[in-house]
Amino acid sequence: MELAKKVIGAELDLFEKHFKEAVKSRVSLLDRIMQYIVKRKGKQMRPMFVLLSAKLHGEINEASYRAASLVELLHTATLVHDDVVDDALERRGLFSINALWKNKIAVLVGDYLLSKGLLLSLENKDFTILTILSTAVKKMSEGELLQIEKTRNLNFDESIYYEIINGKTASLLASSCAAGASSVTQNENVIQQMREFGENVGMAFQIKDDLFDYGEAAIGKPTGNDIKEKKLTLPLIHILQKVSPSLKKEIIYIVKNNNNDKDKVKFVIDHVVQYGGIDYATNKMFEYRDKALLLLHQFPASETRDALEELVRYTTDRKF
Repeated sequence: MELAKKVIGAELDLFEKHFKEAVKSRVSLLDRIMQYIVKRKGKQMRPMFVLLSAKLHGEINEASYRAASLVELLHTATLVHDDVVDDALERRGLFSINALWKNKIAVLVGDYLLSKGLLLSLENKDFTILTILSTAVKKMSEGELLQIEKTRNLNFDESIYYEIINGKTASLLASSCAAGASSVTQNENVIQQMREFGENVGMAFQIKDDLFDYGEAAIGKPTGNDIKEKKLTLPLIHILQKVSPSLKKEIIYIVKNNNNDKDKVKFVIDHVVQYGGIDYATNKMFEYRDKALLLLHQFPASETRDALEELVRYTTDRKF
């Protein structure tokens, strides 16, 4: 991500000031939690996509910074709520909000972040950007609920998997790119193309995340975690269509009933590798990456376009 940081380094610094200002509260408890959230910030990929998408089509302006802040506010809110739902005690190697302040406060913090994002846009009449991002929040909720619904019977095909990850992950990246473009241009074709670009990046990003579950790298969550949470991801879905009925039944039984048995989880992972689930998912990930790059390359060559391409490739080449 070095080129991206070079191209919009000054703008990212300015964005951080906007974001810190956006989360301030006069309630001392909330302000302490907001300071903790700011300190433990991640790689800021989504704000980078917003700002680079804006810069690709015009000059980054105050609306661009507000769009990036809105994206980060919404993303952070969903992570806080996700940690409550998943009963997760860590996020990016640090304690989660619910681990430090318990679930009730964590839920309220997530609600606060959502409301701050909405007000940030409404107060500045950023109605188009607000519409773009509100649609993403709706899709994210639908994606998570669809995953919960389908996890109950553990018997769905690839099309459902793509629908789930399109909602829970790709929709926010799609909206980040669309919102960035929308902050500098009213050209609907450009905004739509950037949305499709971001959607394909998001699909590739989530498949990469799912592949980590079958690796050995230290990525902040234990290998086999998705299996323990009874989540069917692409590598496993693919091999379930290939194995014998008896083996399929055994694997599904393990995921449903023996998902905390390390040896049983390893049995599932070994069969996913053996039957080509990793290779299949990796190829699908690259297909989405290449679709994104094809859309991106329809715009004129520039350092900003190169920076966006670097970010796209980072999503599929990253080690964590």
